[in-house]
Formats: sequence, structure tokens, C-alpha cells
Amino acid sequence: MTSRSVRTVTECVEQSEGDGAIIKRCLGEDVSDIVDPFLMLDEFVVNPPTGFPDHPHRGFELVSYILQGTGQHEDFMGHKGKLKMGDVQWLTAGRGIVHCEWSFGQEKAHGLQLWINLAKEDKMQEPSCQEILADNIPRTSKEGVEVKVIAGEAFGVKSTIRTRTPTLYLHFTMKEGTSLNQPIPKGWNTFVHVLSGQALFGPESKEKLIKPTQTAIFYAEGDCVIVQNQGSIPCSFILLAGQPLKEPVAQQGPFVMNTEEELHQAMEDYKSCTNGFERARSWQSSFLQSSS
Repeated sequence: MTSRSVRTVTECVEQSEGDGAIIKRCLGEDVSDIVDPFLMLDEFVVNPPTGFPDHPHRGFELVSYILQGTGQHEDFMGHKGKLKMGDVQWLTAGRGIVHCEWSFGQEKAHGLQLWINLAKEDKMQEPSCQEILADNIPRTSKEGVEVKVIAGEAFGVKSTIRTRTPTLYLHFTMKEGTSLNQPIPKGWNTFVHVLSGQALFGPESKEKLIKPTQTAIFYAEGDCVIVQNQGSIPCSFILLAGQPLKEPVAQQGPFVMNTEEELHQAMEDYKSCTNGFERARSWQSSFLQSSS
């Protein structure tokens, strides 16, 4: 197998978003062309009583993965609940959804949110939501390397999540002195984000040391990613790979379409509560009601 080499290494950019929430932008629009179908990755920290008030989405999928604490969510389809440490919500915005994400009690919520583009033929499907509790996420270990399989397959273990855009979402924890050779489907784009510890990524003599708050994007050539943890502590990181859509992207804020005309229509539909946003006309989250 031929290992992929690291193309770029970037540092997360910290900023405030929503109502007092802090995010670290790990991946954004400036690199979306080389990580197609991925649009964005944020590492977020929501301290009580902060969060992201009622807001819309159209045209893509949002994946929320809680690393620490508990968050709560609600949308105009009637989904409402809590996400605890290790839980995952895979939300397909499709033709339109309005939701909110908020802190719970006195706990800090720390996690990741990934945006995955939808193909043109899937953008106007009905919105839907998949949630998987931490205990139900498939996991296994091999020679000192543990993996949680959020989407796709690793070490012979498959996820139960249905992905509209073919996606690999893996959370690895490597003990010190271990190595990993993770296959990547031919032609898929891939990147990693290190959460703790550090490791060498890429083939021998071309490896790059990636540390916490850093994100590494790989070249498309090669059919695997090689990782070595030569440090003195475990290394925890996520690996994302996806089949590129190779379609034009028109994005403004929470709307992701293929053309500027479609983007303008999405904003008009939300404003007028039509064509998928009808429920927004009379809906307001209970979180927002209680704070008003």
C-alpha cells in the first residue's frame, strides 16, 4: 500500500460564535475545494449559559460529536434531547431545518461539528436526524490502537450510521510506541485533526509531526494513511475521508447550494417560511422561549 503524504498543516483559529460560544475553526471555506465533500470542521466549547440560538440550514449534513460534558438540542421537526460525552448526532438538513444547540445545566460542552456537503440530487430531500449513543458506537482495538467507528469501517468493524455522501469518520487513540496503517478508498479526500498528544503522519522520510489544535490535509495520491506515535503519551485524533462530489459550491452562512440563484432562493424561502421552511413560521425553541 502507498501512504498519502501531508499536503498542508494548519492551526485552528479561535473565535466567538452564536450566543457566547467559543469555536476553533479547524477547516473552512478556504480549503473546501481540496477536501470536497467536507465544508467545515469546528472544535467548540459551550460554557453555560451559552450556545447557538434558533438558526436555519439547507443543503448539507451536520455531524455533532460530544467529547466532554453534555449539550442539548431542539429542532422544528420535533427532535429534542441531550447529547452526552461520546454521543453523535448526524443531522441531514436537506431542503431546510431550523434548530438550536445549547449548554445543559452547569456543564461545559466540548465537541466537534463537521459539515458535509450533499450532492445536488440530495440537497432538497426531507430533513432527517440520526443519533447514536456513545455505548452504541462500534469500537475495537488492535495492537495498542483503539478506534471508534462513527462512519464507515475500520479494523473490520462497521458503523450503523447511514451516510448520503460516502464518508469515513474515525476516532483513533494510539498508545505510545504504536503505529497505524489505515486504508483510504481511492480518489477520496482525507484529513486528520489532533485532539491530544502528537504523532507522525505520512510515509517514512516525508512524515509530519501533527500536534493538538492542528489539522493536516493529505494529497489525493495513495491508498492509506500511515501514523506513528513516537511520543510519551497517547495520541487522540479524528480521521475523515470522503468521496468528492465534484460539483460547484455556492455557500453563504448556513446555506450550501450549487449556484448563486439557488442560494438566493434558499434565503428567500427561509425569509418567507416556504418551500421546506413552513414550520419555521410558528416555531420557536423552548430554550429561546425560556430565555426571553
